Amino acid sequence: MRRSGWVSWLRLLVGAGVLVALVWHLGSAAFLAGLRRIDAGTLLAALAIGLLTTVLSAWRWCLVARGLGLRLPLGRAVADYYRALFLNAVLPGGVLGDVHRAVGHRGGAGDLGRGVRAVILERAAGQLVLLVCGAAVLLVRPSPVSSALAHALASPGVALPAAALCAVALAAAGWWCLRRRTGHTERAEARQGLPSRAVWPGVALSSVAVLAGYLTMFVLAARVAGVDAPTAELVPLVVLALLAMALPVNIGGWGPREGAAAWAFGAAGLGAAQGLTASVVYGVLAFAASLPGALVLLVRWAAGARVGRRPQFELEERVLAEQGAPQRRT
Repeated sequence: MRRSGWVSWLRLLVGAGVLVALVWHLGSAAFLAGLRRIDAGTLLAALAIGLLTTVLSAWRWCLVARGLGLRLPLGRAVADYYRALFLNAVLPGGVLGDVHRAVGHRGGAGDLGRGVRAVILERAAGQLVLLVCGAAVLLVRPSPVSSALAHALASPGVALPAAALCAVALAAAGWWCLRRRTGHTERAEARQGLPSRAVWPGVALSSVAVLAGYLTMFVLAARVAGVDAPTAELVPLVVLALLAMALPVNIGGWGPREGAAAWAFGAAGLGAAQGLTASVVYGVLAFAASLPGALVLLVRWAAGARVGRRPQFELEERVLAEQGAPQRRT
């Protein structure tokens, strides 16, 4: 537990360090420039895109849960996913909402282990599609970013640390998998998830559609930030920023995304400041798209509080009725 706490703090410090370095080099004006351009129409567009991506993500979660033998209605999945997105945005680490989503699914599933695996596999499916599509875009679509990235990776000063980081990440992933329960029943249930023929097409389709929604929102953020480059030129830059956002060293999604966007836009000749501004606007729009999750939290809290007070109200009513009965007889 102590080691896990230190790792969490280290991740937050890395994300905060990236933001501090960007402010130091580019100034705070890059953070504030795009915020002044966000209007009601932009926020409504973000809410609409967020609704589409959230429903599709919830559908993907339902498919994975069904592959593990769990029952998860789409309506409840959408509400839980909105709540998770909001918690991810306002709490450090960017994953605590998904933890809450996995634990909260225990009541409907009756099995905490399978509920947790359903969330992990659902998130892993989205990340896998992001990696595959991102790599394909960066390799197929010629851009200054692809050339700069290839040149940077060819440098021993970058290639060796990157290889070491990948090796550490793979080793950590392998260690984590070994630490998980790996009995025969668990492995059989895992094979019934994503590899199932009935699940794979829907999971892949929804993941691609969700990625398209993220790309659309980032392009919208770039337009709001004042970037007028063609969309085909922006896509590789946006993909790189989204890939960086998947790194587990962010603060509610902030940190590596802004650093990658600043570098990518600068390498493409659009200016690092514009890349930072576009990423900041995207972060604000993504947060706005998650705000229905706050409403879900409020409604469920009010419902839980009302249910919790109901026995006390019934007891008070009975006491008042018993006290009033002798008075009426007299």
